[in-house]
Amino acid sequence: MSSQTRPLPATPKMQQRKERRMFSTSDDSAMTKQVQATHAPDGREIDVKPILQIVDEILVRFIARTVEGYEVKQDQDALEMTAALAEFDMLDSLAYVINKISCELSCKCSGGGDAHSSTIVLLNYMSSYAWHAKVVLTLAAFAVIFGEFWLVAQLSAGNTLAKSVALLKQLPDIAENFMSLKPHFEALIRLVKAALDVTMCIVEFKELPSEYISEDTPPMSVASTNIPIASYWVIRSIVACASQIASLIGMRNESISSATEAWELSSLAHKVSSIYEHLKNQLVLCYQYIDDKRHIEAFHNLIRLFETVHVDNMKILRALIYTKDDILPLIDGTTKSRVSLEVLRRKHVLLLISDLDLSQEEILVLDNLYKDARTRDIYYEMVWIPVVDKATWNDVNKQKFEYLQSLMAWYSVCDPFIIEPSAIKYIKEVWNFTKRAILVALDPQGRLSSPNAIHMIWIWGNLAFPFTSEKEESLWKQEIWSLELLVDGIDPTVLEWMTTEGKLVCLYGGEDLEWIEKFTTTALSVAKAGKFQLEMAYVGKSNAKERMQKMITTFTERKFSYFWPNVTSIWFFWTRLESMLYSKLQHGRTVEKDQIMSEVMTVLSFDGSDRGWAIFCSGATEMARAKGDSALICLQDFDKWKDRIEEEGGVVPAMNDYLNKNKPPHHCNRLILPGSTGGIPQKVVCAECGRPMEKYFMYRCCVE
Repeated sequence: MSSQTRPLPATPKMQQRKERRMFSTSDDSAMTKQVQATHAPDGREIDVKPILQIVDEILVRFIARTVEGYEVKQDQDALEMTAALAEFDMLDSLAYVINKISCELSCKCSGGGDAHSSTIVLLNYMSSYAWHAKVVLTLAAFAVIFGEFWLVAQLSAGNTLAKSVALLKQLPDIAENFMSLKPHFEALIRLVKAALDVTMCIVEFKELPSEYISEDTPPMSVASTNIPIASYWVIRSIVACASQIASLIGMRNESISSATEAWELSSLAHKVSSIYEHLKNQLVLCYQYIDDKRHIEAFHNLIRLFETVHVDNMKILRALIYTKDDILPLIDGTTKSRVSLEVLRRKHVLLLISDLDLSQEEILVLDNLYKDARTRDIYYEMVWIPVVDKATWNDVNKQKFEYLQSLMAWYSVCDPFIIEPSAIKYIKEVWNFTKRAILVALDPQGRLSSPNAIHMIWIWGNLAFPFTSEKEESLWKQEIWSLELLVDGIDPTVLEWMTTEGKLVCLYGGEDLEWIEKFTTTALSVAKAGKFQLEMAYVGKSNAKERMQKMITTFTERKFSYFWPNVTSIWFFWTRLESMLYSKLQHGRTVEKDQIMSEVMTVLSFDGSDRGWAIFCSGATEMARAKGDSALICLQDFDKWKDRIEEEGGVVPAMNDYLNKNKPPHHCNRLILPGSTGGIPQKVVCAECGRPMEKYFMYRCCVE
């Protein structure tokens, strides 16, 4: 039985070894040392870019395109570029050098000498120049040779002078022999283009900003090691090309067979192209390294900016949103027109930072608050900064971004990718943005009022302006645990019930229809038997939008009690409760010493149960609460505690007395907290028994 060995996939280290072999195995170390020995730069600087432009114009724009069958026209841009390059002063001093190299190429190649020896001779002649200058000067010299050859060959049919020169050189008639010469020229052009690509790469390495990357930095040091041998192969390729041009002299009346020569040029082109791919990959790594350094520098600059006092907020906003002046970076949500950052100058600014999963409920509530601020003469602006991943960006995401943008009355960035990576890093690392939306508040001088004002916005709305920690603290000092705190800003109907003397109000939630039916029926029967007024309001369940929509339909049909007819109100009720918890956490409160925090956590733990729950309120502050089964049993046992109503001073105190005396011996409470909106409390006590709860991690994905 035969076995077949499968090749292992190439690892990064294997790939590196392969690339090193490309530069070392095929080019033995003796040759590498020989090439290095020719190099003795004297520090002279040459601006090679204009020379490269001329070389590209001759070899690619004109000759290559003619060989490839395109009609070459002198357009206005080309004429203007040629005129500008004519003013390039450095060509005066380099003309002699370029001519000398042309002569060396012509002489060495005409004699049919060894290509390696000819390359070393040229390298020795250019020993005082940097590697990037050596390859550019060699290409320029070849461009002169090929350009002169092409001019004479092209013009010989209609120009007497060109024809005479062609006769003296016995050059073949290109028009007449084009089909037999075409493979020859195509192979030559491929090699020239490959050599040009490598040259451009070497020049790019030279132009990398030294303040961000040095020669001893790993991506650059690898390239620096390979550039000498890459330069050798570029010059050797030019020697081969010059030899091919020289070989056409005296071929006017000869039959031309170029298959062997074309194959040799193609083989060399393949090698030079491989060198180019390696250098290009190294160049990408260098640019990544430079970008990372620039982003880190910009990140630290942002940190310093926030530590500095400014006369207005423009430096901060430009660093966070867009630093240049070439475009209008914002979209005005009202007019849908592009505007500059100037519209935010010396204003309180809320930065709404989110991903593309920002919910319509969040947008709707923020829209109401934003428009309400205008009617109250509360002056702040809001800007949406979406944090997106460029790697996963597609047309669907683009449409989602534009749709969310269309819903907003406030400003938003015109394009998510104008936000610099350094700003995104700051948003994530300093302001702790992960998944859930945050609202960063900045004052008119750009100082940070709050790293996340969204909790106080949800709790108090525009009353929290100017959204500072001090304002939040003062608002908490005015609050007590009450029905008003629970439903403020959501439903005025429930607040009206609260102000009616003698009326009992019940908020209840969950999604167990069997329990809801039993509970509401029993509660109404107890109210009738006890001869007290009872109003009931269903507040649903958190993080269950689709299921709540179905519950709203069911409540509409079965009329269990009063309910909120839209999922936004249900979402806002639970979001405000979570915000109360996180706001308290941000101010260092604990459940043992803060009644509001303790009660909020109790209601949130009720929501984590499989059954329902209920809170009974009388007036502003009298409250009794219980999980579903306990609340239902309490009502069913009304006859056992109804006589305590007068003694305890009301239905709610009597209910509390019963619940405290009849706590279930066994219970299991869960508190589910979103982990991305703020700090997680170190200690959470059970709503039933007061013992510390165990901490678990839960990962949740709800797609409804």
